[in-house]
Amino acid sequence: MKTVLISGAGIAGPTLAYWLKRAGYVPTLVERAPALRRGGYVIDFWGLGYDIAERMGLLPAIDRAGYHVREVRIVDDDGRRAAGFGTQVFDELTGGRFITLARSDLSHLLYEKISASTEVIFDDEIVALEERADEVGVRFLRGGERRFDLVIGADGLHSQVRRLAFGPQQAVERHLGYGVAAFEVHGYDKRDENTYLMYTRPGRMIGRFALHGDRTLLVFIFADDANRSPATLADQKATLRDIYRDARWEWPQIGHALEHCDDLYFDRVSQIKMDCWSRGRIALIGDAAFCVSLVAGQGSALAMISAYVLAGELARADGRYRDAFGAYEARLRSYIDAKQRGAERFAAAFAPRTSYGLWFRNQVVRAFSWPGAARLAVGRDLADKLDVPDYRWGAPGEADI
Repeated sequence: MKTVLISGAGIAGPTLAYWLKRAGYVPTLVERAPALRRGGYVIDFWGLGYDIAERMGLLPAIDRAGYHVREVRIVDDDGRRAAGFGTQVFDELTGGRFITLARSDLSHLLYEKISASTEVIFDDEIVALEERADEVGVRFLRGGERRFDLVIGADGLHSQVRRLAFGPQQAVERHLGYGVAAFEVHGYDKRDENTYLMYTRPGRMIGRFALHGDRTLLVFIFADDANRSPATLADQKATLRDIYRDARWEWPQIGHALEHCDDLYFDRVSQIKMDCWSRGRIALIGDAAFCVSLVAGQGSALAMISAYVLAGELARADGRYRDAFGAYEARLRSYIDAKQRGAERFAAAFAPRTSYGLWFRNQVVRAFSWPGAARLAVGRDLADKLDVPDYRWGAPGEADI
């Protein structure tokens, strides 16, 4: 049993392909987009995900691509500092192993590790799965039919593999009552290097972050109990204009940039909660299995952790995929449950729904400047308490041939 089809070339998919190759498997990666995605949003990267990236030899490249954020600053309507804190505590709690980087940059770095040794199919997707006694029959939208020993869904919150193998998304998706959008703009005339700025009104937040190459990332998080999912770029822009129509701060300039952007990320903030992450020869990893939500800020690291553990358990089980899938889930289930609970607590901090909620959030943020307060507030969420075995892999070069 050696052939594994992985759906999704974001974070979890390339990570899994790398470690499966090290374990002697033959992975194939399929991605519905015509190329790797650019833009999107930035992530905070630390803990076990950081450790796995180090084992893959990625830390020097991640350090070059990333950012060492020094301040989180909340501003008022006139751009004055309303609250904020320095981020030194994150470095202290992680031993300096904490960095912010664009999710798309991490995806590209992971892809570079496997592209020369792994078959990658862009601009195609799985449209049907048929599990048989000793294989899975896969029909692609454009690539006809093929057979694989195993199929792994690493295709995110809106996983096609999950829909085909486990049923409709609405049965396992839990909305957290918020929406999110993001885009990049070149030449924005206000830059605060290594500072994450947040402007909030009740139920709405705009974040601004200076990227490399004179680019600026603009992020929007907003209360949205209707879970709106406008399908077209024009409708997405119209939705944001409506939500932020009376915003102040830099909204006139940001709204103008929005009108001219042609690559807007727009989605709802949700979690995926499933009773089981595998069925027969088909399994799920990362957001496809257990999305903790975008606002948790740790989805990419969790994607890498789940990929590493699944590959390791497959290597350890020597082809007994049912044993491997069971061990993978048993090892991660309580850890992921804790991360999801933490994300539920954290979601409302970005865009409190009331004026009192904003005031209270700002008081909490101000308290972060007191010695020990930030450590007490975020220490639990920064701790990665999971026993990851030292799996036996092939030589590192075998995955890079």
